[in-house]
Amino acid sequence: MKKEVKSVEFGLEKIFEGAQDFLPLFGTDYVEFYVGNAKQAAHFYKTAFGFQSLAYSGLETGVRDRASYVLVQDKIRIVLTTPLTADSPLNDHIVKHGDGIKIVALWVEDARKSYEETVSRGAKSYMEPTVETDEFGEVVRAGIYTYGETVHMFVERKNYTGTFLPGYVEWKSDYNPEPVGLKYIDHMVGNVGWNEMDTWVKWYEDVMGFVNFLSFDDKQIHTEYSALMSKVMSNGNGRIKFPINEPAEGAKRSQIEEYLDFYGGPGIQHIAVATDDIITTVTQLRARGVEFLSAPPHSYYEAIPARLGEHMEMMHEDMNELEKLAIMIDADEEGYLLQIFTKPVEDRPTLFFEIIQRMGARGFGAGNFKALFESIEREQEKRGTL
Repeated sequence: MKKEVKSVEFGLEKIFEGAQDFLPLFGTDYVEFYVGNAKQAAHFYKTAFGFQSLAYSGLETGVRDRASYVLVQDKIRIVLTTPLTADSPLNDHIVKHGDGIKIVALWVEDARKSYEETVSRGAKSYMEPTVETDEFGEVVRAGIYTYGETVHMFVERKNYTGTFLPGYVEWKSDYNPEPVGLKYIDHMVGNVGWNEMDTWVKWYEDVMGFVNFLSFDDKQIHTEYSALMSKVMSNGNGRIKFPINEPAEGAKRSQIEEYLDFYGGPGIQHIAVATDDIITTVTQLRARGVEFLSAPPHSYYEAIPARLGEHMEMMHEDMNELEKLAIMIDADEEGYLLQIFTKPVEDRPTLFFEIIQRMGARGFGAGNFKALFESIEREQEKRGTL
């Protein structure tokens, strides 16, 4: 039986008519990256993005095949894991994909039930329910595969009071740069192959009980050279949102095709992280060396008042400052949003970050798609991959 579930993610109510309640999700527990050098990657995310040391697992804790560093900023936890031996299966992932996201962990009330419900609906098992214990209690984890080699891990931690997970110790460091104001993960975008988007939309509907509440086709997302299609999937309470992109026919190679080529298949393209003050956050990120896509032309900002309409009256950000920082603005019937995208954070043109501030808007910046993708194409042209 389907049940109406209300979302209050942004202080607004939205009815997800088709949402099913068999898989309640509280939020994103952590995101785990497989990387070539976790110690150095941790230093980068601390220095550039303002994350702070939280927990560690490795040789000193009795783990022989990998080392993991856990970083935190407000409600965001990222885990950076690197293999320690030549025969580790993590090496295969890194050789194929480069540094990238392997696990999107979802916080649940009952990991066993979450696993059983999704596997019974067709999910491929990654890890059967496993109880992990230490002096602080127990955590139950279980995982399933989604597109490509990406995994959703269900994490049940109601009987645990430790820093992160059993097997980890508190990571104390004298070097903890100030946070930059990142609050929580707003959404995570996956890229899949040609004609695969609807397959994975149906998978999220059938296996996870998600609903498709926004869709964009190649008539909406295109430039002179390239195009893509996207559908946004959300769980019942709106706390978890996974847009899914696929390539569309265009005159030249799209950013999705470039990603698939360099990542070696489907995977997480970018993480959108929320802030309450995007001007301060982006100013600090730029000062710390984070590189962003080039700014839209001045005419883009001249057209903002007409695009925002009545929402322009509630906007308190300085337009000149937004243009100076290359921050883009869009609006829907509920309000407006501000967003900006980093360049890829690794040498492969794959993973990047979005910084987003929502002022009521529930959308994903559809009005910015053309300007955004033209900026991405300028970077592709420099790389010789357009």
